[in-house]
Amino acid sequence: MGLGRGMAHVKNFLKLSNVEVTYVCDVDDHRTANGLSVVTKSQAAACRGITDLRRMLEDPSLDAISIAAPNFWQAPATILGCQAAKHVYVENPGSHNAAEAELMVAAARQHKRQVQMGNQRRSFSLIIEAMQRLREGIIGKVLSCRTFYTSSRGSIGKGKPVPVPNHLNYNLWQGPAPERPYKDNLIPYNWHWHWHYGGGEMANNGVHALDLARWGLGVDLPKRVIYGGGRYHFDDDQETPDTGMASFDFDQCTTMWDQSSCNRRRSETPPFVSFYGEGGVLSMNTGNNYILYDLDGKEMERKSLPTSDAPHFANFINAIRNGEKLNSEIGDAQVSTLLCHLANMAWRTSGAVD
Repeated sequence: MGLGRGMAHVKNFLKLSNVEVTYVCDVDDHRTANGLSVVTKSQAAACRGITDLRRMLEDPSLDAISIAAPNFWQAPATILGCQAAKHVYVENPGSHNAAEAELMVAAARQHKRQVQMGNQRRSFSLIIEAMQRLREGIIGKVLSCRTFYTSSRGSIGKGKPVPVPNHLNYNLWQGPAPERPYKDNLIPYNWHWHWHYGGGEMANNGVHALDLARWGLGVDLPKRVIYGGGRYHFDDDQETPDTGMASFDFDQCTTMWDQSSCNRRRSETPPFVSFYGEGGVLSMNTGNNYILYDLDGKEMERKSLPTSDAPHFANFINAIRNGEKLNSEIGDAQVSTLLCHLANMAWRTSGAVD
C-alpha cells in the first residue's frame, strides 16, 4: 500500500523465494499501473492493482500486507491489517502521533500478528555487529550519542486550490485524516511538512537516527526532551522546522539530533550517528558500516559492506514462516518513534517535555 517508497517494498519482496505479490495498491492510478507492470514482469503469479486497501484485506488467502503510505495512514492501516488477520510490514515512523502508537501495538498484541517497522538498519549486518561490540565494551561505558542529518531541500512554495487530478482519489488519500481542501503543493511528498499529515524531518529521518541512538545506548523513553529550531530558509507553506537541535535526557546518558534540511553544510562531514564512551568513539554513516576511534581521535578500525534493505524484508517473512525474532518488532520500534513524537510535542509547545 503506497507505491512511492512502496516500490522498494515490492522489489525486495520479489527477490525472496516462495513470496508472491498478489496486490499493489495506491490512490494514484499512475502509480498503481507502474507497480502492476513491475510485478507482472517479475513473477508468473497473478497480481491485481487496486485503489482501496480494504479490498485486499477481504482476501482470506493473503498472509501479509506492506504499508508505505503517509504517516497518518500507517497506524490505521496496520490496525485494519491486524484485525483482518494479516501480518504487517509498515514503514517508519509507523504512527502520526503517540496515541496511534499505543493503538497499533495493542492491535498487534491482541491479534497475535507479526508487525515489523521499516527501520531497516536493524537488519544491517555491520550495524548489528557494532551494537554488539558496544555491549561488549569496545569503547567502555557509553555516555552519550549525537545524530546528524543534512540535506538541500528547497522551498515547497505556497499552495493554490486546484481541481483534484483525475488519476488521484483524494478522498482515500486523506483516509483517516480530517478532510482539508486539495492544493497543488501537497502530494506526493510535501505532506511531510504539514503537521496535519506528517511529523517533519524529525519523523521522516530523525526516527532512523534516534532508533540507532536508543539501540546503542540501551535505553527506552527519556525523562526530558528539548527541541529548538524553526522554518528559517523559506517563506512558504512548510510548518515544520528545517533547522533544529533536540536533546533527550535518559538520566544516565543522553543523545541529540542535529538537523539541517536545507543546507548540507558541505564544509563539514558529520557521521549519521556517533557514540561516545569512556574509552573511545564508535561512528556510523547511513549505510552498513562503522568506524572506531580512540580518545585521541585516531582511527582504530573501519568496516563497511554493501547496503541492502533485503535482509529486513527477509526477517519479516521468516518471522511469519518459522517464528524468527523480528529485528524491529512494532512494540520496541514505536518506542523510537515516541522519541520523535515527544520532540515534536516539545517544539510545538514550550520547547521541552518532561
